[in-house]
Amino acid sequence: MMNILDYYQNIPLHIDPTAFTVGFFSIGWYSLMYIVAFGVVYGLLRYRIKYDRESSKFQNKLQTTNHELQTLIFDFLMYALSGVLIGGRLGYVLFYNLPYYLHNPLAIVSPYDFSTGALTGIYGMSYHGGLAAVLIATVIFVKKNKVNFWKFADFIVPAIPAGYFFGRIGNFLNLELYGRVTGSWVGMHFPLWTGAGPLLRYPSQLFEALLEGFLLFGILLTIRNKPKFGGGYFTAMYLIGYGIARIAAEFFREPDEQIGFILRYVTLGQILSLAMILAGGAIYFQRRRLDSIIK
Repeated sequence: MMNILDYYQNIPLHIDPTAFTVGFFSIGWYSLMYIVAFGVVYGLLRYRIKYDRESSKFQNKLQTTNHELQTLIFDFLMYALSGVLIGGRLGYVLFYNLPYYLHNPLAIVSPYDFSTGALTGIYGMSYHGGLAAVLIATVIFVKKNKVNFWKFADFIVPAIPAGYFFGRIGNFLNLELYGRVTGSWVGMHFPLWTGAGPLLRYPSQLFEALLEGFLLFGILLTIRNKPKFGGGYFTAMYLIGYGIARIAAEFFREPDEQIGFILRYVTLGQILSLAMILAGGAIYFQRRRLDSIIK
């Protein structure tokens, strides 16, 4: 038993963040997990288009064929991916380390560490910044394609947490966003070069994969065909569900060093996630009220 526990607690020490290298070109597990997440979400949406009863209703309202709807979804995911990358980066700059980037503006887009001259890649992405950018991208996309925003969003969001699962696995394989120090057996040792130190830490990336990914996906999948009001229902449930899952996971995650705790107990991620819950609640009651008026 001790051998199994010892192996478990030292798993991160055996992980190489680089998946493979060809000459001077290398691909990290984190990047691969982004690609996998994109493919899984697209595959789930294609499956819904082909087999799901609610998808047929959505398709009829758009007056599109299966192929046209699949193309529409793929085009949207390209918009969303651009939003995630741009908004995620800008969100990190604005929310998590603005003073540094004000003094080092090229570091926002440069993959080089100017202090050492080393090629380090672009480090730092914010989920909440990415979400804001995807929202903007969605508004632009639905206006361009003359699609109802709420019904389109409701069709998309149940599949999104499946992508988060692989994204958080990518964080784990990249040995980043590790958790707080713990004396619990569930803790793991992360390499010293990550800054985690020699002590056991919660594998908070895996906690987030389970809460924000697996669990939230399961909940949205379960309620997908239950009676509900018009457009906006799943969008509200997604915002509320993710906000709750993220707040819970943040109790195990190490706060960003340059920010630390706010008011001694909460993290910036929890504050931003609380805003998501409030926004989701507002959307829920506003859309439900509007639906009752229309009926």
